[in-house]
Amino acid sequence: MSLCINPTCPQPNHPQNGFNRYCEKCGSDLLLEKRYRVLRLLNNNSGFGDIYEAYETGSTKILKVLKQNHNNNAKAVELFQKEAEVLGQLNHPGIPKVEGYYQHLTKNGGLVHCIVMEKIEGLNLEEWLQQQGNKGINQELAIKWLKELAEILQLVHEKEFFHRDIKPPNIMIRSDGRLVLIDFGTARQATYTYLAKVGMRGGITAVISAGYTPPEQQNGQAVPQSDFFALGRTFVHLLTGRYPLKFYDPNKDNLLWRDHVSGVSSVLLNFIDELMAAKPSQRPLNAQVLLERIGEIECKLTPVVKPPVTKPQQRRNLLDFFAGTLSNLQIGNVIRTLSGHSLGVNSVAISPDGHTIVSGSCDKTIKIWNLQTGNVIRTLSGHSDWVDSVAISPDGQTLVSGSKDKTIKIWNLQTGNVIRTLSSYFIGHSDSVNSVAISPDGQTLFSGSADSTIKIWNLQTGNLIRTIPAHYNGVNCVAISPDGQTLFSGNGSADSTIKIWNLQTGDLIRTLSGHSYWVYSVAISPDGQTLVSSSDDKTIKIWNLQTGNLIRTLSGYFVGHSDSVDSVAISPDGQTLVSGSKDKTIKIWNLQTGNLIRTLSSHSDWVDSVAISPDGQTLVSGSNDATIKIWRLK
Repeated sequence: MSLCINPTCPQPNHPQNGFNRYCEKCGSDLLLEKRYRVLRLLNNNSGFGDIYEAYETGSTKILKVLKQNHNNNAKAVELFQKEAEVLGQLNHPGIPKVEGYYQHLTKNGGLVHCIVMEKIEGLNLEEWLQQQGNKGINQELAIKWLKELAEILQLVHEKEFFHRDIKPPNIMIRSDGRLVLIDFGTARQATYTYLAKVGMRGGITAVISAGYTPPEQQNGQAVPQSDFFALGRTFVHLLTGRYPLKFYDPNKDNLLWRDHVSGVSSVLLNFIDELMAAKPSQRPLNAQVLLERIGEIECKLTPVVKPPVTKPQQRRNLLDFFAGTLSNLQIGNVIRTLSGHSLGVNSVAISPDGHTIVSGSCDKTIKIWNLQTGNVIRTLSGHSDWVDSVAISPDGQTLVSGSKDKTIKIWNLQTGNVIRTLSSYFIGHSDSVNSVAISPDGQTLFSGSADSTIKIWNLQTGNLIRTIPAHYNGVNCVAISPDGQTLFSGNGSADSTIKIWNLQTGDLIRTLSGHSYWVYSVAISPDGQTLVSSSDDKTIKIWNLQTGNLIRTLSGYFVGHSDSVDSVAISPDGQTLVSGSKDKTIKIWNLQTGNLIRTLSSHSDWVDSVAISPDGQTLVSGSNDATIKIWRLK
């Protein structure tokens, strides 16, 4: 299928268009910018733009087209261009990436105004709630999501823009659990609401979302604090599972919603009410204050975990802690910082000989580095979207990468040439490839995707061996046992499980349940006896693989991570565990005892990936601050 976006075309969905370069009916070019083919209409209910799905080789995009009745209004076109400008300035994983604003010329000489942007795969929060049976979220998830959205708003407001339409349908949830604020269409100085009030040919009306829009915005006087009101109403919906207007009391002109929430502190409920104050001046002053207030609430409501030990034992633990600290002062020194990527580093891997680092980035490239000198050996370009995962074969000859562009690429590590791309409508993944792993014998490749499947491939031929429908809402990570017989996967859905699979049959052996949110990373000890998992719930769990029993949870206000744990790695001798987190720190643990050895703080943004060299002497970390750091581990 291919659609013509010429607004005067008599048959834009002509059946022959799928095979043509030009529309069968009107003759207009079907390729926008000679790159994008429009596949289908997603939404035409907006007052300003029609939303389409478009395809560029290897990747699906969102195409937003200004409605025809606004094409001749200079102010409407200016605002449409402003949306592309706003999004182009906001480089954040919680905001859709814009590829550009384009003017598409039709056969009859008309101009169609278009914005091409990243397609966010996943559900919006309204759909997600329905999927959960409209059961309200708990306090911990509410605080986490509040903080994520406040960080996004801080960036937006700092650029002197504000959103004006925050509500669950305009918040997407990626397969890795991260929130994305979508549908940016307004700027602070000039808004669509403003145009509606002054009058405009084409019948634009004020953008009002019943139940979410604050009073001042309904009167055409939106301000940045209007976003905070809508944010508060959004969390009424998320905490209760019901639309805010269900709780509206016209006699009191207020929402009577708090009795419909259980297990949530009055501290948080009071804050939600403050966000929904009638006057903007009664709400937080700005996004920075909003974020600080959420941080204070999080500290106040986060329980401090204390082990039930006697005072003598506490003293012994304290002495052991300081003794360990003194003996490990040399651990954690930064040897070198590698800068070269222009965006965050999602994944790092070290070659079996310990001489080479490979990194995959949001800038769509892979870089190969000399670990000893820190020099870039080669930059590999070929993916059309973020590179989320990289893996190196046991013989050090082959590199595999997985990307948000839904493809897997197999490279010759020595030459940098692409050997093969694994992508096909029938056999390849239909969504982002979040994780790749290679078997110990180097013969088999495993990939986990946001399309909820694991695929098993012959690494030499590229043939698909088996597809496993693994998890309900996306596979975030895969790992292979040292004997190559067992596959482990962690998911990105509400059940937050780890699954263990028999590689010969594809059968499920066991499901490990214990995390309360998305599982981001799994690692297997060299003896194959222990599994370590990390999660969005800020914890690390250590499991006995023979029994499936939970051995230990690493968490706690003083020693644990204070945000999502995105990556874990185990040293070759099986004694040390390393974890990287969104709290911008790396922690080094004794895997046998669970004691914290050291916390490393040098990255300026979250740590997405950690890897340990084959000799156990060196740690490598990749961060959203676009750097790679090399640390002394022993």
